[in-house]
Amino acid sequence: MDFQFRQLSREQLGTQYSNGHAFTSVCINTAIYLPWLASQCLRKGVVFKRANLKHIRDASRIHHTGQKPDLVVNCTGLSSHKLGGVEDRNMMPIRGQTVLVRNEANVMCSSSGTDDGEEEVCYLMQRAAGGGTLLGGSYQRGNWDSQLEPSLAIRIMKRAVELCPALTDGKGIEHLDIIRHGVGLRPYRQGGTRIEKERIDGVWTVHNYGHGGFGYQASYGCAKKAVKLVGEVLTPRSSL
Repeated sequence: MDFQFRQLSREQLGTQYSNGHAFTSVCINTAIYLPWLASQCLRKGVVFKRANLKHIRDASRIHHTGQKPDLVVNCTGLSSHKLGGVEDRNMMPIRGQTVLVRNEANVMCSSSGTDDGEEEVCYLMQRAAGGGTLLGGSYQRGNWDSQLEPSLAIRIMKRAVELCPALTDGKGIEHLDIIRHGVGLRPYRQGGTRIEKERIDGVWTVHNYGHGGFGYQASYGCAKKAVKLVGEVLTPRSSL
């Protein structure tokens, strides 16, 4: 792929920004991507089960065959903070709030900071196949509140329209066609993502969690490393 990385001119930036760059990238429409991933798992014979677990060892008791599994892969994200047997106190939420709108500007853009505080950011991501445009956002470390903050939503929309006037043809936020508001808790881990193996109550466990807000971007690389650890556990070692 030709990323066409280039520096923006002073005329393109305007007076609000000191420097900026443009490049070609990829934007995933998660509403399409996640069901596709699930379908690929089903094709390969994966059996999905939903359950509430208090301890990581409980996962070894719910295999669809009724037998004890050879290995458990822990991808519980933020729940690894309180899941028994893991209880990783390095885990914490980073609260993100977004607004999904029908308006399209045919561009994705973001700024490195805002005048509304260090915990607020500004970005626009237009999703493919009529998925709307996602406006963000916030980066509130240690905030467990999953409820919508209306005043923050207004600031998000104002910043988006200011950064990209084409979103409303130069008009105000009242011309944004809102689909829904979103609040999410990013599974951030102090010290970085945990991808390692350990034996818990006699069952090997491979951990793969703590990706913060970059789970989609890092998913294939992290999965490759986790699969390598799975192979190390399941492949018998030759005796010396």
